[in-house]
Amino acid sequence: MSSLSRELVFLILQFLDEEKFKETVHKLEQESGFFFNMKYFEDEVHNGNWDEVEKYLSGFTKVDDNRYSMKIFFEIRKQKYLEALDKHDRSKAVEILVKDLKVFSTFNEELFKEITQLLTLENFRENEQLSKYGDTKSARAIMLVELKKLIEANPLFRDKLQFPNLKNSRLRTLINQSLNWQHQLCKTPRSNPDIKTLFFDHSCGQPNGARAPSPANNPLLGSLPKAGGFPPLGAHGPFQPTPAPVPAPLAGWMSNPPTVTHPAVSGGGAIGLGAPSISAALKHPRTPPSNPSVDYPSGDPDHVAKRTRPMGISDEVNLPVNVLPMSFPGHGHGHGQTFNAPDDLPKAVVRTLNQGSSPMSMDFHPVQQTILLVGTNVGEIGLWEVGSRERLVLRNFKVWDLNACSMPLQAALVKDPGVSVNRVIWSPDGNLFGVAYSRHIVQIYSYHGNDDVRQHLEIDAHVGGVNDLAFSTPNKQLCVITCGDDKIIKVWDAATGAKQYTFEGHEAPVYSICPHYKENIQFIFSTALDGKIKAWLYDNLGSRVDYEAPGRWCTTMAYSADGTRLFSCGTSKDGESYIVEWNESEGAVKRTYVGFRKHSLGVVQFDTTKNRFLAAGDDFSIKFWDMDSVQLLTTIDADGGLPASPRIRFNKEGTLLAVSANDNGIKILANSDGIRLLRTFENLSYDASRASESVAKPTVNPISAAAAAAATSSGLADRGASVVAVAGMNGDARNLGDVKPRIAEELNDKSKIWKLTEINEPSQCRSLRLPENLRVTKISRLIYTNSGNAILALASNAIHLLWKWQRSDRNASGKATAGVPPQLWQPSSGILMTNDITDSNPEEAVACFALSKNDSYVMSASGGKISLFNMMTFKTMTTFMPPPPAATFLAFHPQDNNIIAIGMDDSTIQIYNVRVDEVKSKLKGHSKRITGLAFSHVLSVLVSSGADAQLCVWNSDGWEKQKTRFLQVPTGRTTTAQSDTRVQFHQDQIHFLVVHETQLAIFETTKLECVKQWLPRESSAPISHAVFSCDSQLVYASFLDATVCVFSAANLRLRCRINPSSYPPPNVSSNVHPLVIAAHPQEPNQFALGLSDGGVHVFEPLESEGKWGVPPPAENGSASSVAAIPSVGPSGSDQAQR
Repeated sequence: MSSLSRELVFLILQFLDEEKFKETVHKLEQESGFFFNMKYFEDEVHNGNWDEVEKYLSGFTKVDDNRYSMKIFFEIRKQKYLEALDKHDRSKAVEILVKDLKVFSTFNEELFKEITQLLTLENFRENEQLSKYGDTKSARAIMLVELKKLIEANPLFRDKLQFPNLKNSRLRTLINQSLNWQHQLCKTPRSNPDIKTLFFDHSCGQPNGARAPSPANNPLLGSLPKAGGFPPLGAHGPFQPTPAPVPAPLAGWMSNPPTVTHPAVSGGGAIGLGAPSISAALKHPRTPPSNPSVDYPSGDPDHVAKRTRPMGISDEVNLPVNVLPMSFPGHGHGHGQTFNAPDDLPKAVVRTLNQGSSPMSMDFHPVQQTILLVGTNVGEIGLWEVGSRERLVLRNFKVWDLNACSMPLQAALVKDPGVSVNRVIWSPDGNLFGVAYSRHIVQIYSYHGNDDVRQHLEIDAHVGGVNDLAFSTPNKQLCVITCGDDKIIKVWDAATGAKQYTFEGHEAPVYSICPHYKENIQFIFSTALDGKIKAWLYDNLGSRVDYEAPGRWCTTMAYSADGTRLFSCGTSKDGESYIVEWNESEGAVKRTYVGFRKHSLGVVQFDTTKNRFLAAGDDFSIKFWDMDSVQLLTTIDADGGLPASPRIRFNKEGTLLAVSANDNGIKILANSDGIRLLRTFENLSYDASRASESVAKPTVNPISAAAAAAATSSGLADRGASVVAVAGMNGDARNLGDVKPRIAEELNDKSKIWKLTEINEPSQCRSLRLPENLRVTKISRLIYTNSGNAILALASNAIHLLWKWQRSDRNASGKATAGVPPQLWQPSSGILMTNDITDSNPEEAVACFALSKNDSYVMSASGGKISLFNMMTFKTMTTFMPPPPAATFLAFHPQDNNIIAIGMDDSTIQIYNVRVDEVKSKLKGHSKRITGLAFSHVLSVLVSSGADAQLCVWNSDGWEKQKTRFLQVPTGRTTTAQSDTRVQFHQDQIHFLVVHETQLAIFETTKLECVKQWLPRESSAPISHAVFSCDSQLVYASFLDATVCVFSAANLRLRCRINPSSYPPPNVSSNVHPLVIAAHPQEPNQFALGLSDGGVHVFEPLESEGKWGVPPPAENGSASSVAAIPSVGPSGSDQAQR
């Protein structure tokens, strides 16, 4: 529930209390769980209304939520039991013992036995511990003192014991203000209006009885004054019109969309259509001091450690682990860093493409970031692989089904067949792209990789031109949004083409649209050629705002990549151009950027990148601004040859910039990371040219090829907007945009006999044992940082180890590599990141950790409390959730860094909100401790695995259990009691890898069916761990005999085996073996092992080889995708080889 909805509940509670609806007040308190009324609770305890006491408590906690809750319920039930014994009502006492107290026997059997023995005593005061029990009244009072302490200490009651400080009758006051506002909008307001209902908006009737026109369509309604204030209104005072009303904040409307049409707000008021998103609130804190949000890390990292509980965790901190607050050229940068901005901008011209006609709109693929889509002034669409300079697709304009088109369109095409493209855009996952034409129609294509483009939908969308096109996902369903010359916005189902919504209200052709969402509120901004900006919810209830755009003509709007900052760019009819940032909370222009030509020669286009830069094509050049400064940052002419107002488009990571040029050209500009990315393609093209003659050209894997930013070191910048992520086995989430491009393996010559690649000597691969100077016995958990330039390990003694690679002549990228040793890093304070441990032996505890997307903090546990560490300072920010039960696995929610799934050793999964320090849900379905958790943001599910070898699929919206299945352990194989089952999602977010000591398996999530399985031989050593490579093309598996095997993920067939003789530890011991394995987030052929002797090894194939072995021959044809996996069952040859 949003914060505004929560506040509304408090207003209703106040109203009910003032109106003396006492029972209803307490029922709402209990059902909402927002306010625990201690006074009411005390009264019910004093009166001995035990059923009501427990019922009221149930709205805030359950018996087994935590140790405080358990103690609260135990004390209440024990008192009820003693009172029954004191009345000599043995039958009642027995009933309480069996129904109420027996639940505690599983936690303390001795105590339960002692309570039971009280039944045998004539007077329970004969028991020494109860000898001072007085009468019932005093006993209840003594117990209440203890209960209040427990409630105040219980984190589930935090922030729920204090009612907000409200003025009397606040709800009535707000309604009065609303009525004043509605009355002010009346065209002919009466001096003493008679308002008889709140069910409909107020409107004074016109003299002839007609209703006043809706202000949304009233052209006479001017801009209203900005927020002033209402005069004092009595709680029950008469309705009085006020001369200067304040527009009601739209944020309040959006939290619970209205069921009746509201007038549009003209002028002031909030442009934000919902309470600020978590990320926005953290980046630009506007939270009340009572619940501050925290940016990690801050300039003063110590301030976090002083807090008694975790607050909000920001998704927007882009400080990579190896970057202190100082300049490092070429790195990805967040707002908190200082650096030479122009060096990070794509300025160098690296490609010049000739489209053949003038480009009107361009868009880079969201995943394969060197694929560029182009639409031109003659209706052509082109698809370019920028890396190889190859034009993959060229399609001329053609109506697919002329008979299905409207008569006006057919007539227009006969009269003038000339058609231009107004907009091209990819869907968020890159599986579709849309083309908006200057004549009526929109065409949607599906993209299957390479040059495989297929017709998907053709929509006769608007009368006249279709001026803009966008994709959105209201209600988790992909939709296409269009706008046109007919002044209308329409929403279409992207799968069927069915029209879902029509938005009318603009009085001029609609020029652009900008869909967005905040929290759970989906909305669309639109701009028209009269300069009006309007906003719409998906409800057909009219526009929510009405603003004037600077320039009052052609305006486009865009959010920063993290969705927290809103910008618009517009050009007036006189050629005056503007880029402005909007203050969403006030609906006003926050800053206006300067540096445009006095009179622009055309309509200026703009784009944003890296949550930091704005760019616009103006005055035969590209102009750049830092979002935080109105002054022009730099201007680039791209070696000349640009039109007056060039079209521009960044790729997702901001490493490449496409710019339209004269003579039908397109120039590709790159920064240093973009140049490295394109060089990768040049190398791949060269390698492919030497492949088998039978292959006409290299086959690009549609999922992984070009997925680019890859070689980049700036991959953190837009990580929050990840479209495809790989849920890591240690709870991290990887952005597919950071994965290096891979050309699919060349086809094997059928005449050659395939042979497994065996690596037996150190000289046959590149391996590096990381330096160590701390005494650790074994590595329990291992992960690469998301930036790819550090490795984090958690040892069994609860100490964390962090190795960082630095930029150098030998390692220009600064990424992790087996070729250059890293530094075992510690802050200047010399402190260690050490987990809280219990009194028991930490070596026996189950360790777990999860790393934040921005590498700024790590959440970790080693059998004790969960600790939150600052990765910059190693300081403990906070600890929470003391055992029992202990945490055994941690995973961050992919869309909300404040939500963590915590697997426990009591077999439950707790869904915990860090920001409010509250357990939102407790999932029960396993019978043993949780050993694996993985989220799929595509399917909105959480997959869990346990030591019971069971898999469960949970809906991550309502947390209902959807499916469950037990792993089939092969006959003849015995498993240890501590046998883990791990899960990790494939990059398609639909299939997942299951790792058990007896097998590897790939499951399809929606049906929870095993589609491929690999079983080692009976005599083989058990599997200790396994992970996907970052592009999900390989599976790396380690075994307890110290062997490491590399499998092709598509068919789980063995392609390379690394024997322990190839990486001897310093002190050779026959029982040293890998316990954990981690894959590099951007280098598909690099992985690391954590060993039982405390060592960590990094592995890469020889540079001359470039990969781990050769893929085995495909079964039944292609094995290029998970979907093509043949029936379940191990490969006989693989099985024999293990």
